[in-house]
Amino acid sequence: MPVIDVPQPEFMDDEEISIFADAVGKFYQQHAPEKRVLKWREEGQVERDFWREAGEAGLLGTSVPEEYGGHGGDFRHEMVVIDQQAKHGVEGFAASLHNTVILPYLVRHGTEEQKKKYLPKLVTGELVSAIAMTEPGVGSDLQSITTTALKDGNGYRINGAKTYISNGQTADFIIVVAKTDPNERAKGISLMLLETEGAEGFQRGKKLDKIGMDAADTSELFFDDVFVPAENVLGGEEGKGFYQLMGELPQERLIIAMGAMTGIEKALETTMEYVKSRKAFGQTIWDFQNTQFVMADLKARATAARVFVNDCIAKHLKCELSVDTACMAKYWVTELQGEVVDKCLQFHGGAGYINDYPIARMYRDSRITRIFGGSNEVMKMVIARSM
Repeated sequence: MPVIDVPQPEFMDDEEISIFADAVGKFYQQHAPEKRVLKWREEGQVERDFWREAGEAGLLGTSVPEEYGGHGGDFRHEMVVIDQQAKHGVEGFAASLHNTVILPYLVRHGTEEQKKKYLPKLVTGELVSAIAMTEPGVGSDLQSITTTALKDGNGYRINGAKTYISNGQTADFIIVVAKTDPNERAKGISLMLLETEGAEGFQRGKKLDKIGMDAADTSELFFDDVFVPAENVLGGEEGKGFYQLMGELPQERLIIAMGAMTGIEKALETTMEYVKSRKAFGQTIWDFQNTQFVMADLKARATAARVFVNDCIAKHLKCELSVDTACMAKYWVTELQGEVVDKCLQFHGGAGYINDYPIARMYRDSRITRIFGGSNEVMKMVIARSM
């Protein structure tokens, strides 16, 4: 029995979804065994071949409409891909970024020509995506970015630098957040679609050395007069970028909350196995009342978090998830994840500090969830504005 025993939500009670989950789980078992994932961790990125394998198996673009090469599913199918990935310990594969953050920009905001040109290749894994938002001197304040995309003949020239870009070394399709009007803040931002192959002036910087998420490549990107044609402005109109970004952030923040929730459950399950087998002073760690009280407290709060996250997902499926509720989920569940993982590591004693133990990697990997997708301080600001 799982540590968090919450009934399956009604929205997942679907035979087709169960069949899909079984197929996705088998794909990860066959194509991402522990030895292969360890290689990714050592190399700091997932090999391109795996993206093509995932595309062939139907794991990419599951909710992209069929007329654009997708599989015509919905958010539940995207959830299955992410959930099964976590359950099988497939580190580094940025399916959630590709499927639920980047592709929706094209599906919801792209012109018909942009959808037909890019979505089929993104669904097959021929193209791997990234989104270049953050800059060296700018964190969560996107309105203050300095990267520009200024008109030049029948297109634009992109100049600037980006950092902390997930998939930065791998991606060959990048949505670049840039100012088409440097004199404006929100109204001056546009999203530019860039294919990197043959793009003169585009350069990948170093792969950044992180404290966690070893198998996920994170990089610097540089743009020196990189040309993109006029038809590569997302949606075909300048100045819409900030509003396009804001429209997609609730789903991104929900995805982060979902990932944190899965991380909480994994940490608790891993720790229960450990404390019931590890002995000290003639009894198991579990037999100490302190262990039972701490784990009981964590289970109670994790159960409440799971119910909250499930409710957020149900609202999102009905297009009723508000911006402030998504922020609450991202903030609260990631903060809880940090506390749960820290206390679970403590029960492992010295073993918890050794990377061979899963709890050590969970500890390092979970720290970023309070930062990316908008720091939790920004989440509190958004929540406060809604009050």
